[in-house]
Amino acid sequence: MAERLVLRMRRSLVEPVAESAWPTGIRPIPFEPDRHAQKVHALLVEAYSRGGGYVEPFAIWWPSLRDDSEYDPALVFIAANERDEIVGVAQCWTSAFVKDLAVAPALRRQGLGAALLSHVFRIFRDRGAPHIELKVEASNPSGALRLYRSLGFEVFESYEVS
Repeated sequence: MAERLVLRMRRSLVEPVAESAWPTGIRPIPFEPDRHAQKVHALLVEAYSRGGGYVEPFAIWWPSLRDDSEYDPALVFIAANERDEIVGVAQCWTSAFVKDLAVAPALRRQGLGAALLSHVFRIFRDRGAPHIELKVEASNPSGALRLYRSLGFEVFESYEVS
């Protein structure tokens, strides 16, 4: 298997954080695990199907996520369309780390990823976090790296994985 370059990125939360600009017809909704976990998983599978990440099957993914010491259902941020379909998710750890960010392919490049992350920034800033981190494959095909840089993330570490 080929080596992949992973970038760890960090964004300061000390400076002001912009309000989220949600695309027309899209709104944040509270995450309800019993109602939304399978839908969030399906979105992650779809979003990562073209590269940029991997999600275990639901029977492995959900218990692993739910039982992690850094999991807090209040830190799973979801966005829905007018038909209440989940079209975006930012799943974060309590350590101010964005574990997963996914936007439905049909809604990419419309500002939803930026809106989700701006929402995340405000939540963690209000919690007193000095910065937020994430990791991304350098070869991510979805434009994620461009999005992260445009929102102020900077690479602070890189490493190869197989």
